[in-house]
Amino acid sequence: MKNLLLGLSLSLLPSSAFAADAIVEEATPGFSWTGGYLGLQAGYAWGNGNLDQIGGPGFVDPDPDGFLGGVYGGYNYQMSNNIVIGAELDIVYANVDGSGEIFLAPGSPTDFEVTEELNWSGAARLRLGYAVDRFLPYIAGGVAFGDVKVRSSEGGPSFGDTFTEWTIGVGLDYAMTDNLLLRGEYRYTDFGSESFGDPVNADVDLKTNELRVGIAYKF
Repeated sequence: MKNLLLGLSLSLLPSSAFAADAIVEEATPGFSWTGGYLGLQAGYAWGNGNLDQIGGPGFVDPDPDGFLGGVYGGYNYQMSNNIVIGAELDIVYANVDGSGEIFLAPGSPTDFEVTEELNWSGAARLRLGYAVDRFLPYIAGGVAFGDVKVRSSEGGPSFGDTFTEWTIGVGLDYAMTDNLLLRGEYRYTDFGSESFGDPVNADVDLKTNELRVGIAYKF
């Protein structure tokens, strides 16, 4: 009888240990994306700018490109079905510019060169993602604004304004630790168009594509 009881006890040990492990694993919470965050970002932008003479034939199509860097921050809320919603603000210093000759007609360039530049930009966006444990693929879109300037290489007038329009993008966040978040993102921004009167008489617009990487601290 003692041998039988001892055998039964030994046979129950593995199953008891397995049940205990299952309970511990079930009780251990997964990573949650809910919370605020603040981070640094950097990237590269390239785009398409257009300057068209109002009431005249002149035009120039500079293609600005360059680097940018700045800060971003926001808040995420993860729902029970792993959908994550959030809001985010960012602002970056930009060294993005491009030059081109003014054309009076296609195939008829002048010697007059114009540079279009983006000096800084920012955005207020809403985000929608789906959490796969520590990975968060997402889409984001909202309002974009940027300081767009135009200057001449021949001593002509310089002019510009803060343009405001829209932006949309896709990205992937990865929680390297419970507090350290890494990011990669593609963003398309249409800064819209502005008209400038005398003495320049020009319509100006700018659109950019951007690749950004970031690192943030989750609170």
